[in-house]
Amino acid sequence: MDLVYSPMAKCISAPFPSFTHRPLALFSRVSISPKYANARRLWKMCSASSSDTLVDNGPVKEVRKSLEVASKKEDEYGDLKSWMHQNGLPPCKVVIKDRPSHDAKHLPIHYVAASEDLQAGDIAFAVPDSLVVTLERVLGNETIAELLTTNKLSELACLALYLMYEKKQGKKSFWYPYIRELDRQRARGQLSVESPLLWSDAELDYLTGSPTKAEVLERAEGIKREYNELDTVWFMAGSLFQQYPYDIPTEAFPFEIFKQAFVAVQSCVVHLQKVSLARRFALVPLGPPLLSYCSNCKAMLAAVNGAVQLVVDRSYSVGDPIVVWCGPQPNSKLLINYGFVDEENSYDRLMVEAALNTEDPQYQDKRLAAQRNGKLSVQAFQVCVGKEREAVLEMLPYLRLGYVSDPSEMQTVLSSQGPICPVKSPGFCKLLDYGYMSPCMERAVLDQLSDYFRARLACYPTTLSEDEALLSDADLDPKKRVATQLVRLEKKILNACLETTVNFINQLPDHSVSPCPAPFAPTLK
Repeated sequence: MDLVYSPMAKCISAPFPSFTHRPLALFSRVSISPKYANARRLWKMCSASSSDTLVDNGPVKEVRKSLEVASKKEDEYGDLKSWMHQNGLPPCKVVIKDRPSHDAKHLPIHYVAASEDLQAGDIAFAVPDSLVVTLERVLGNETIAELLTTNKLSELACLALYLMYEKKQGKKSFWYPYIRELDRQRARGQLSVESPLLWSDAELDYLTGSPTKAEVLERAEGIKREYNELDTVWFMAGSLFQQYPYDIPTEAFPFEIFKQAFVAVQSCVVHLQKVSLARRFALVPLGPPLLSYCSNCKAMLAAVNGAVQLVVDRSYSVGDPIVVWCGPQPNSKLLINYGFVDEENSYDRLMVEAALNTEDPQYQDKRLAAQRNGKLSVQAFQVCVGKEREAVLEMLPYLRLGYVSDPSEMQTVLSSQGPICPVKSPGFCKLLDYGYMSPCMERAVLDQLSDYFRARLACYPTTLSEDEALLSDADLDPKKRVATQLVRLEKKILNACLETTVNFINQLPDHSVSPCPAPFAPTLK
């Protein structure tokens, strides 16, 4: 990411843009325009006293020495918490500690831990609003903030742009200690893995077969669109224009720099409740990524009396990492947003999309029947972990509707009342209940569903047992590890759905019956 000031600032004079100061490991992926080529040459000539000058294949001993020097440089400027106390943070019950990074070339990862024993209900810390970055602070006008965020640019893009400008000021920026901390974290979650938005094409292949891969590519395209709107924001936001009258965003920051800044902000932004639109997304020092996310935790950062505070939901001993709830997000979102997968995530889910066949002569009647019962002509079904059987039961009446071919039967469906029925429900016409359709039609519906689940499983290049073998390797690349964890959990959900469907086939009175032809069967994807 590119939010950060680095110790290299002593090597390069102020007129050069901030992205010449970024870590080498990330710099190598950026295309630098000719007008910045001289800055890059100067960057390479700087002293090896900074961790930013690390070479990918350098000896481990030299890497460690460079990290030690970089750590001493950090100590010269004081830590994040000390800066916060100097600027209004009241006494709190946490301390910043560190754990080793999986990559020896990177500084250890910081995290917030209990500085004393805590009980559920204790206030761990309360960060005053003066130390919280929001759009209200960035743009200086709540009306402008609302205009921008309801138009073409997200809150995350505005916050990323602001921090990139602040970074250009180096130590002159009030936010320098916080920006430096974000740089240290390098958009990594507490498992030391960056969001897949920053992975190479080869690393994204770890997600082959998973719908998450397409989500990553779609999100990346969205970030690109936002980048193209940055100049508009710069012109509209008077506060930014006054502070940086000559720094047009797309000229000052290449796309890759903005993308990394965006992902860094995404990994640590907090969604506050019961506040104005211009304050709902906030960057909170001592918040994420220093706090660990946990799907079974209920503690959340909240805006209270001019501060953002954290009330813990469990007991902690001295030194224990503090955790917060990340909301009801599936593992795909946890990986994209924060770079981790939670094996115990009760909110994990996959989506199955079913669509009525538009070529069906009775399509309009079927669409109307579906709408009357709360479904759409293209319907997304959420398959939640542990509730796969319920999800299959919800899909079956919708699929049966697609198989109705007799117009008189379709009229019976239209005249019925009640919600779309699960198995043995009296609603949505008994015709669509199990036991009221012909055996061959029921077999066709179940065969289509089982074939669909088998096809999705076949898209993955590895089996569940192969995934288990990979995860047993202690030296497995961290990105490959989290990707394997994700696809393994997805396969478990799909296998449970397949098993449920096959069980229904085996329960048919005559499961040797051939399926009926269905020229206008619904589609599944």
